[in-house]
Amino acid sequence: MNGETITMVRIYLSEGEAQLSTLMKRLHDWEKLRGVTVFRGISGFGASGDIHTWSLVNLSLDLPIVIEFFDTPEKVEKAIEHLGPLVKPGHLVWWSVNVNS
Repeated sequence: MNGETITMVRIYLSEGEAQLSTLMKRLHDWEKLRGVTVFRGISGFGASGDIHTWSLVNLSLDLPIVIEFFDTPEKVEKAIEHLGPLVKPGHLVWWSVNVNS
């Protein structure tokens, strides 16, 4: 099986943090990564322990968001370095994976 080793990254935020536009612009325009996907959660909680959830009764505007991207280890390392000031400590994780080529 042919494959390539890449690095996968996830950034955890909430809608209320208003960072999504800035991060997307950075990842697209400056870092020029292979691709980025944003997932909007329907429920979640973080360090505060407050549960953020969606329901028809309570249309929360502070739901969890996960930004996921991958690229070569070198490009991801540089991107993570540049994202440091934009992402809270403990909200960015990464790991090595294989992708078919």
